[in-house]
Amino acid sequence: MKNIVFDFAGVLFHWQPHELLRRCLPARATDEASARHWEAQIFQGYVGDWGEFDRGTVATAELVRRIARRTGLSEPEVQAVVDAVPAELQPMPHTVALLQRLRDAGHALYFLSNMPEPYAVHLEREHAFVGWFDAGLFSSRVHHNKPEPRIFELAAQRFQAAPSSLVFIDDMPANVQAARDAGWNALHFQNALDCERHLRANRWALDAR
Repeated sequence: MKNIVFDFAGVLFHWQPHELLRRCLPARATDEASARHWEAQIFQGYVGDWGEFDRGTVATAELVRRIARRTGLSEPEVQAVVDAVPAELQPMPHTVALLQRLRDAGHALYFLSNMPEPYAVHLEREHAFVGWFDAGLFSSRVHHNKPEPRIFELAAQRFQAAPSSLVFIDDMPANVQAARDAGWNALHFQNALDCERHLRANRWALDAR
């Protein structure tokens, strides 16, 4: 049986930052185009300032100062966005149900997530199903981010599993490719139904149908 490794944001937890920005910055993110603009400015594709937040090398207060200086947003505006992220990370019911079926089928379950420490603590505290995992790795706790090769090495070591025994599920194509480059099996997450279909078709998980 394969060991199944889940990403969090965009796979197990809802993550649509442009929607978050339309709620938090209504005077600036006035439509889809402007929301996407501010998404790029604030999150920078999860490199730059936000990438260092994910890595655990920039604290929240410094992140807010950096983004405000770089974008021209006020610090209270940036703080509002940062504070709103935990509420945006709501469980995706169909993926949680898939996680439950995999657990019931006896698969070892792990997670590998780019996640700043404050949000990691929140998810561990608020969502009981995070306790279903046999082990997991947050980027902020090892100071490496996906798709860096080192985080996949550290994850395999943490999970005590051969790379070829791991199946990684992630919504970002670059992370999927990095996992494959590390010798893992991997699939690009679109939705829970499609994910389960691919797991079964490849005989990676559950019973093939």
